[in-house]
Amino acid sequence: MTRFSANLGFLWTELSPPDAIRRAKAAGFEAVELHFPYETPAEDVAAALADTGLPLLGINTVRGGTNENGLAALKGREAEARAAIDQALDYAHITGAGAVHVMAGRFGDEETYIANLRYAAEEARDLGKMVLVEPLNARDAPDYFLTEVEQAAEIIIRTGAANVRIMFDCYHVQIMQGDLLRRFEALLPLIGHVQIAGAPGRGEPDSGEIAYERVLPTMAEIGWSGFVGAEYRPQGTTDEGLKWMGAYR
Repeated sequence: MTRFSANLGFLWTELSPPDAIRRAKAAGFEAVELHFPYETPAEDVAAALADTGLPLLGINTVRGGTNENGLAALKGREAEARAAIDQALDYAHITGAGAVHVMAGRFGDEETYIANLRYAAEEARDLGKMVLVEPLNARDAPDYFLTEVEQAAEIIIRTGAANVRIMFDCYHVQIMQGDLLRRFEALLPLIGHVQIAGAPGRGEPDSGEIAYERVLPTMAEIGWSGFVGAEYRPQGTTDEGLKWMGAYR
């Protein structure tokens, strides 16, 4: 049976992270993930996780300044990028989050990105954490440095780090590249997390052109046994949009 994680960067955004964690538990999710939780004390998030028994799968590094979308690939911004990595790992350590998504940023430089990922991997390894990189589609994230899963794989291999993995977001991959299942199978050894949303609208997973009722079982047959993150924008309230989960129960 597919195990779903609620991405609280998009779901129940009207609630504080601790309250959203409790709502996710009540709705039947088996894990949660957060985007940028830094305004909420990590101890409060940890308490909600302990109350519910839900694991926190991951958080993102901060975006940076206005109109930025991460720092790790930005040449000349290495000190800020590593401070963001340190901040995320500290938060992950307190909350028990399993991974940190190191956001690349716009107009990046590959050598800078690899150097910062090596730094993140080394620091994360000491804490038992995974580092994730996520290709984003160019429509939602113009000029983002990382846009295709094969590009992510090549960069991961160049880091030489065993704890750097791809965030395989089906929504982004469908928009940029398509051929979801063949790409997923080819890259499975390098995939650390899977996310879903309807495409192209980023609504509930049972909307749009991706047949998740066939894609997710096939991913499991291929070998995926991890969580699947629900990272979509509800078209109404989050609770009203949860009917899609019924197909997997």
